[in-house]
Amino acid sequence: MTTTRPTATATPPATGSISPRARLAGRIVSGLAVLFFLFDSITHIANVEQVRTAMADLGFDPSLNRVFGVVLAACLILYVIPATSILGAVLLTGYLGGAVATNLLTEQPILSTTLAPIYFGILVWGGLYLRDARVRAIMPLVRR
Repeated sequence: MTTTRPTATATPPATGSISPRARLAGRIVSGLAVLFFLFDSITHIANVEQVRTAMADLGFDPSLNRVFGVVLAACLILYVIPATSILGAVLLTGYLGGAVATNLLTEQPILSTTLAPIYFGILVWGGLYLRDARVRAIMPLVRR
């Protein structure tokens, strides 16, 4: 008795399977996240006083501010390039996970501060899900 099993396709669905409205919404959501992270990375690289104070309050050596900014900028660059956007989203998720851990360790308020990086992670992945068929293929949220 021979049974046939469905095989997984190696190629993601065509990009045409995403409606223009969903793609636009994804670009807007991703754009909001990108603007926030761009501002954050620039303020870290510029080592502005508020960033120095906030990072010191969290227990980080102020000399690391520029490192944080460059790492965030590198992740952001990967996220905005379509060919590397999934890698960028994964790296941004790791970066945001570190922010959650830091906020938990320093006993920051839960909803407003500790979970804020998770909210931005939702923007990162939500925007990518709306605009990229590859993400929909690996994270099917809707049954067809």
